[in-house]
Amino acid sequence: MHQDRELIEGILIVDDRSLRRFYTLYKPKLYSYIKKKLNSDHDAEEILQDTFMATIEALRDFAYQSSLYTYICSIANHKIIDFYRKKKLKNIFFSQIPEIEPLLSTFYGPEDKLDEELLKAKIKETFARISPHYHKILSLKYIYGYSVEEISQKLSISFKSAESQLFRARKAFSAAFI
Repeated sequence: MHQDRELIEGILIVDDRSLRRFYTLYKPKLYSYIKKKLNSDHDAEEILQDTFMATIEALRDFAYQSSLYTYICSIANHKIIDFYRKKKLKNIFFSQIPEIEPLLSTFYGPEDKLDEELLKAKIKETFARISPHYHKILSLKYIYGYSVEEISQKLSISFKSAESQLFRARKAFSAAFI
């Protein structure tokens, strides 16, 4: 505990040695902890970095009621849950083809069903916050399953334009979803 207190105090005054020691000390254990809960090295590395950043931001609130490692793992757990929620959102949003939805619903338990309903409501709210054109192009792609070529024909625009508008629509959706 005393070692944790010194390390935290050093980090809070932005001491580079403390930050390096913190990273060196906790990276291997934390990476191993996160990796056990994820399939991808890339995702584990990303969550590791997010966890370190969130931990540094949250250290002022650390009350020393647990070890620093336990505190960091708690933050990592939240990051992992967020990762899976976002992954589930992509699954729900990008799989809104009517024939598939009943199949997906059979994999959900009661809490998952509630999460699914909340996500659908959030998606509808997000669609209301983006431009009607972006809503239309995203719907054509992800709800009706049109290819980019079909979207370009339907909207009477070039393939490149459809591709670029779809990219911008996804970006707008992501920004509005927060």
